[in-house]
Amino acid sequence: MSWFFLFCAIVFELIATTLMKASVGFSKWLPTVGTFLGYFISFTCLSFCLKKMDVSLAYAIWSAAGTIIISIIGVWLFGEQLNTLKIVSILFIVIGVVGLNLSGMAH
Repeated sequence: MSWFFLFCAIVFELIATTLMKASVGFSKWLPTVGTFLGYFISFTCLSFCLKKMDVSLAYAIWSAAGTIIISIIGVWLFGEQLNTLKIVSILFIVIGVVGLNLSGMAH
């Protein structure tokens, strides 16, 4: 069940971050409300996940997945540019999360 809550936390964090960009500095009320609601749900799900999962592992996966996927959303929806340094940096994040998983922290 922890993995389900972690997945939900990631999904709602992605929604909230995307809506934050769409809110244009909180000047549009509907995306602003969605941002706060999305982060509320995300952190609630993350807290449920932490009942059974180590915080170091859960937070690493939550933040890494968010970073990777929001980078893709930024390129796809908002026309942001990816360069070699950004791609390499994202790969380092992935390597870090894999390293945490291999270290046995998930057990």
